[in-house]
Amino acid sequence: MRTLCYPRDAAPNLKFALPSKSRFLPITKGTIAPIDKDRQSLTRTGSHKLMSRSNWPDPGSAQYGEAMYRYDLTDRTLVQERVAQFRDQTRRFLAGSLSEDEFRHLRLRNGLYIQRHAPMLRVAIPYGLLSSTQLRTLAGIARRYDRGYGHFTTRQNIQYNWPKLETVPDILADLAEVEMHAIQTSGNCIRNITSDHLAGVTPNELEDPRPWCEIIRQWSSFHPEFTYLPRKFKIAVTGAPQDRAASLVHDVGVHIVRGPDGDLGFEILAGGGLGRTPIIGQVLREFLPREHLLTYLEAILRVYNLEGRRDNLTKARIKILVRSLGIEEFTRRVEAEWELLRDAGPRVDDAQIARMRGFFDPPAYLKLPNCEPDLGKETAFRAWYRYNTAAHKVPGYRAVFVSLKKPDMPPGDATDSQMELIADLADRHSFGEVRVTHTQNLLLADVEQRKTYELWQTLASAGLATPNIGTLTDMICCPGLDFCSLANAGSIDVAKLINERFDDYDYIYDLGEIDVKMSGCMNACGHHHVGNIGILGVDKGGEEWYQITIGGAAGADASLGSVIGPSVAKTQVPETIARLLDVYVEERQPEERFLDTVRRLGVKPFKERVYAAPIAA
Repeated sequence: MRTLCYPRDAAPNLKFALPSKSRFLPITKGTIAPIDKDRQSLTRTGSHKLMSRSNWPDPGSAQYGEAMYRYDLTDRTLVQERVAQFRDQTRRFLAGSLSEDEFRHLRLRNGLYIQRHAPMLRVAIPYGLLSSTQLRTLAGIARRYDRGYGHFTTRQNIQYNWPKLETVPDILADLAEVEMHAIQTSGNCIRNITSDHLAGVTPNELEDPRPWCEIIRQWSSFHPEFTYLPRKFKIAVTGAPQDRAASLVHDVGVHIVRGPDGDLGFEILAGGGLGRTPIIGQVLREFLPREHLLTYLEAILRVYNLEGRRDNLTKARIKILVRSLGIEEFTRRVEAEWELLRDAGPRVDDAQIARMRGFFDPPAYLKLPNCEPDLGKETAFRAWYRYNTAAHKVPGYRAVFVSLKKPDMPPGDATDSQMELIADLADRHSFGEVRVTHTQNLLLADVEQRKTYELWQTLASAGLATPNIGTLTDMICCPGLDFCSLANAGSIDVAKLINERFDDYDYIYDLGEIDVKMSGCMNACGHHHVGNIGILGVDKGGEEWYQITIGGAAGADASLGSVIGPSVAKTQVPETIARLLDVYVEERQPEERFLDTVRRLGVKPFKERVYAAPIAA
């Protein structure tokens, strides 16, 4: 196998042939536009072709029965042609006819990185939604092409850390068979659209955001104008006030809101992001009518594409542009661009909205009374039911978290056999659907309350019922130095140390809600900046040290954590956390979370306690 370079910088701005005609080709307003030769149909859509209505599949004819988008002819053609294209590119690279630099931007466009030990393939899971069939395919890929596991990420994707380069085209072909791909999971383009993992089932949601996620996904896939942006671009959409999608630290956040006249539309935020320069996003527009969503996103991206920095990789994200211009000036430029686009760009009409909603119609719920399945059951089940299930808008149902945070496993990892079991359980208990959460767990969204005990027993036997969702040990954790070529320090082994120190669940439950987030470098894949307790790995003279922050949050009240003081050695991280928690326990007020206490007291008392006496190495 050829030796590959590490993907440390942005893809070069080279011309790249699309695998097929874009479904969003600009056309003259009000004219008839031809579709691909294979489709003997025409469509009239205004200025952009969102979809060919003659090619729309019946939303009720889903192949597997889940409430999710199904590929049409255009989708299948695009993905299959990309597989064939990358197969040929890989063959030419291995034969020596493509250089490493030539191949690098091609593999990145197909989600393929080169990490510390081997290639890493990132597979897109649009807004975290999987069918049981798709999850079984992911399990099979882990078994046949990797080392028997996959890693679920904060972007609601899955990563494989050990595929062989020559087998990646076969992996992509397997994915295409179940309507999946790795396109736009890397490179300077619009990445996977993320959303609330409780979308469609949470009781206090204004509207299910998944149809809008899919509309944005289709618009952004292979968008010819935004193929080579100054840097990667991430969009999150949410329809509930809690903001479980961490939208305030995305390049663009889309919030479903109610306007002055009662109509549903969007609040648009921009300029959020983490990494070397963490920034909380700011509001661009308080209310945008829903039909203008794509044109407004296009205006934002066009301003960024034209004015974002390309001379400095660390200053190329949109957050730097927004900060340098100021939110008022950036908003003015976006609004000016939008005035040019709003009547000529892709407009989302009622028929498109209704069609897309049809894919996400509620499943065939039974009419059930609410019950209390934990009454009279053993303590372990009661704890699991309290922490690992969530309220459902339909009486008689619960949303069930499948914890991927077993103490002796890397956070976010699932084995091939576990994925197959979860797929079987989804078929049995949740209409064949599985969701990936932003916090690196999985979710069965539609479980009958009366069957949760049976489900718990099966999950527990497979190590998937750790009762810790939302607690100290439900850590977000990047792969760190174990795999990543950019990491300065390990993350997985630190998570293990924390789990070993904090193994008393009575104590963990008494602490209440605490978000611990850990990254192995400044790129912040573990979102440490917005952890209630954040842990950042740093390199000091070739040794692994860790900077600790407190007071961060990623929800609707998002905030960046503050550094408590000098970094600590790896073995000192658990004791440092213990001292922080001691202050919280001593100073908290009734019903006050750790985050609330930090915000009330400030960093000083926590810092004083941590550094009052040396921590044993």
